[in-house]
Amino acid sequence: MFKAILIHKDEQGYRAALQDIDDTALPEGNVTVRVACSTLNYKDGLAITGKSPVVRKFPMVPGIDLAGTVESSQHPDYQPGDQVVLNGWGVGEIHWGGHAQKARLNGDWLVPLPKAFTPAQAMAIGTAGYTAMLCVMALERHGLTPDKGQVLVTGAAGGVGSVAIAILAKLGYQVAAVTGRPQEADYFKQLGATQVLDRAEFASPGKPLAKERWAAAVDTVGSHTLANVCAAIQYRGAVAACGLVGGMDFPASVAPFILRGITLIGVDSVMCPRPERLQAWQRLATDLDIRKLALITHEIGLADVIPTAHKLLEGQVRGRVVVKIED
Repeated sequence: MFKAILIHKDEQGYRAALQDIDDTALPEGNVTVRVACSTLNYKDGLAITGKSPVVRKFPMVPGIDLAGTVESSQHPDYQPGDQVVLNGWGVGEIHWGGHAQKARLNGDWLVPLPKAFTPAQAMAIGTAGYTAMLCVMALERHGLTPDKGQVLVTGAAGGVGSVAIAILAKLGYQVAAVTGRPQEADYFKQLGATQVLDRAEFASPGKPLAKERWAAAVDTVGSHTLANVCAAIQYRGAVAACGLVGGMDFPASVAPFILRGITLIGVDSVMCPRPERLQAWQRLATDLDIRKLALITHEIGLADVIPTAHKLLEGQVRGRVVVKIED
């Protein structure tokens, strides 16, 4: 038996609960992992509360991230005792995820835990930090360098935004943080931001083309925020878009694209090919100041996951939430 958060949807309604599960209920997979830590992401919050149709198969164990130790393996790349990390691949949506003491998975989804990180540190990074790294890599491929100008990060208090600021700052960029919590300016400056902007400036419909302000941006919000950001990107700059906390719509015009030649880069972390995943985790080991993880992270236990999920969706959680899995 092992403990897990299990989500049900049936005639009794939609509900999530912490319960004991028999090992025989584990899904198909060629690697069984004893989970040390998981995370609580925005998508996990949606899954647990049922506020968005994230879960597509029931019953479901949520948790799109996990780090732990291989317990048994029929995969050639992994042996018992190996430490591994998993992000995405539909885990927590169509395949049981990391909010459990055990997980059975496809070994092709796993990445070896970088020696620079403990399982808890890897989950302090999690999908959010790995996505932030993918965004930075995408902007670099477009030609972004620190001398090009300031980089904007929206949704700065969230997991992706917080890690993106820390990575960009360590790489030598001047970073502007957009947030609905301007009272926490000291937090963003500790991460490395040189300017803090109120999200109200970006939340309403704006001009099709605005004054050129930023060389590039990482956007986690979407909707009017993304449209306003694109309108103010410098000539031939780029925006890496990876989130939709403000909405799935994109009420913009073609003006920034055809008059300034800007590029909008979509960044997906769920189905990202393995070579790019490995590169992202290798880069995180060198381009993220591990000491800053303590600033953006707090730990909870499995029993705290469900109430914290509601707080997360209400905007009451800052940075990253690591779920420490009890033995």
